[in-house]
Amino acid sequence: MKFRTILNSIFVLLFVSATVVVAQEQPVELVNPFIGTDNYGTTNPGAVRANGMMSVSPFNVMGSDLNKYDKDKQWWSTPYTNENSFFTGYSHVNLSGVGCPDLGSLLLMPTTGELNVDYKEYGSTYTNERAEPGYYTNLLSKYDIKTEVTATDRSSIARFTFPEGQANILMNLGEGLTNESGAWLRRVSDTEVEGMKLLGTFCYNPQAVFPIYFVMRVNKQPATTGYWKMQREMEGVEAEWDIHSGKYKLYTKYDRDIAGDDIGAYFTYEVGGGETGEVQIGVSVVSTENAREKLDVEQAGVGFDEVRREAYSDWNRELSRVRVEGGTYDERVVFYSSLYHTLIHPNILNDVNGEYPAMETGKTLKTDGTRYTVFSLWDTYRNFHQLQTLLYPEKQIDMVNTMVDMYKESGWLPKWELYGRETLTMEGDPAIPVIVDSYMKGLRNFDYETAYEAMYKSATQLENNFLRPDIEDYLTLGYVPLRGEYDNSVSHALEYYIADNALAQFAEVLGKNDDAVRFYSQSLNYKKYYSKEYKTFRPLLPNGEFLSPFDPKQGENFEPVPGFHEGSAWNYSFMVPHDVPGLIELMGGEKAFVTHLQRVFDEDHYDPTNEPNISYPFLFSYVKGEEWRTQKMVRELLREHFKNSSDGLPGNDDTGTMSAWAVFSMMGFYPDNATDASYTLTSPLFDKITISLNPDYYDKKELVIESDRSSADAVYIKHATVDGKKWDSFRISHEDLVNAGKIKYKLSYKK
Repeated sequence: MKFRTILNSIFVLLFVSATVVVAQEQPVELVNPFIGTDNYGTTNPGAVRANGMMSVSPFNVMGSDLNKYDKDKQWWSTPYTNENSFFTGYSHVNLSGVGCPDLGSLLLMPTTGELNVDYKEYGSTYTNERAEPGYYTNLLSKYDIKTEVTATDRSSIARFTFPEGQANILMNLGEGLTNESGAWLRRVSDTEVEGMKLLGTFCYNPQAVFPIYFVMRVNKQPATTGYWKMQREMEGVEAEWDIHSGKYKLYTKYDRDIAGDDIGAYFTYEVGGGETGEVQIGVSVVSTENAREKLDVEQAGVGFDEVRREAYSDWNRELSRVRVEGGTYDERVVFYSSLYHTLIHPNILNDVNGEYPAMETGKTLKTDGTRYTVFSLWDTYRNFHQLQTLLYPEKQIDMVNTMVDMYKESGWLPKWELYGRETLTMEGDPAIPVIVDSYMKGLRNFDYETAYEAMYKSATQLENNFLRPDIEDYLTLGYVPLRGEYDNSVSHALEYYIADNALAQFAEVLGKNDDAVRFYSQSLNYKKYYSKEYKTFRPLLPNGEFLSPFDPKQGENFEPVPGFHEGSAWNYSFMVPHDVPGLIELMGGEKAFVTHLQRVFDEDHYDPTNEPNISYPFLFSYVKGEEWRTQKMVRELLREHFKNSSDGLPGNDDTGTMSAWAVFSMMGFYPDNATDASYTLTSPLFDKITISLNPDYYDKKELVIESDRSSADAVYIKHATVDGKKWDSFRISHEDLVNAGKIKYKLSYKK
């Protein structure tokens, strides 16, 4: 009896243990892809792999008054918003978290009944919408078609479940988010077409244009197939002789190449109820041959369900670099959804054979590693790349090598690169702090001498300086003067100061001491802009006088403002991450600094979506005794602006920058100085955080952060230990962080 009791106890214990293991939350299950799909977050819930070239997004931003937002009636930069309801297909190769329209084309749409190729008429409302990383599905109300999409790194597969009757599959090349036009199509067989659509002009840069080649396959023989093209509007007798004037024309007896601004291909079927059809699409920016190879390699012998399972598994592996315990369910969802958003861009550019288009020239080159694209560096240099270096150093070093190779190919480091073209969006010289930060943190398997050469060129070349167009003023005056009403001069200079400070550090470690002194000295010229009257930075005229009249609040809510880009003087006047002690002195000492910084938040001058000021909550920690303000403010901002809902981002995610802010803040440390390999500490949101470190780059297997809190609302750090030793500072170097093994906090509700 006693023996049986023991056996029963063991069985119960094993059962309970197994149940706990099975029931344990997986990171992939905690991602809500709909976060950021309204409130101008510009994310989408479509299917994509981590850093994958291919993404498949529901496209619902055109064609109907049912929609709240329409890409053709306003500034719009995303293929999907949760606030719209009229679906016109799936777009392939999309951008996430950007402020300008581009890509978002190759629109795949299933319909039923008589063939109709006008998207205003074939579009449909939808229900049963659901998404997970690598998968999206909905039900088209007009047709009773269940649609599903998933993706590999460079290709997609869609599955449509049709009701009985005529079914149609449409590929629309005439529409999309891009402002560029023009495409061509070629029929390869009854079940396959190939073609190209022209993309580009991001942020209305007219020459930043590039092609997207594709191959599309259907898995069933169609009853009929053909093309369509919108015909130009004719007048007079000419119009009388052409019944298609200003209308869509179906090409039912022509099966050679076709080209135009508004063209498409169709496939029709007679199907039984519940019958499915699958559509595969491969893409390349090199050639249709490469697009076809991607399909042959990445989807060989697999169907929809296999691709979906692989996507799910891949995402769970990527997200599991960080494991969090504690917090609420919604907080865990916000954390992993934020981490998910940081793994969308930059994305793979090279094809499976290694080929990619060289920067600016488009010449086909080949890489043995991974070539990346979509470098929104004005945004991402501030926190995103620091997160990559910590969690995914193997990716970050490929990104650094990509940037250096871009210099070798085009003569310049990137600023805002998109599929091999420089868009020159925003300002500064942001590749410099990214590369230097990576080097300082031990990622050195790149050509750093060539990298320095590239940095030196942009920091010194006077004529035809691609990255610093106003460098002559900057070098001769020490600042960039206001020479036009809205010329962003102060913003330019502040970014140059940050880049030069990073370059000074790089020069020093490379033994280029004279350069180090020069660039460091230049980086301190930000003081020229400081106005004692307003305690903010203020535009300077060529004669050295301040602009007058001057309103430090002008520029809020994207209002045009002299000297500043997308922000007011308040938004910019603490953006001196490389010299916070100097700024404290400039503002009259620690007390005055803290008082003025607190005004930023008390008087609503802080914009959580504006990159220049996103580090400001952490600046309180530079003043001893005021660190509690950072801990309090960060927690309040997290709860106010990052939520488990479609409006759960404070605004444009900026290719993962806002999400990176949330990830760092929830883990309890933040890289507020892009020119320094260190972090400001704040209170973690979770009870336990386990970060797996890549053994190829770091000595320790993992970093564990534990918090002993007096209550759920305990946010103030009473004391901390690092690697078992008392830690008295609220800053920690990258080296100390990755070698800490364990960081333990005692948190209190009272400061």
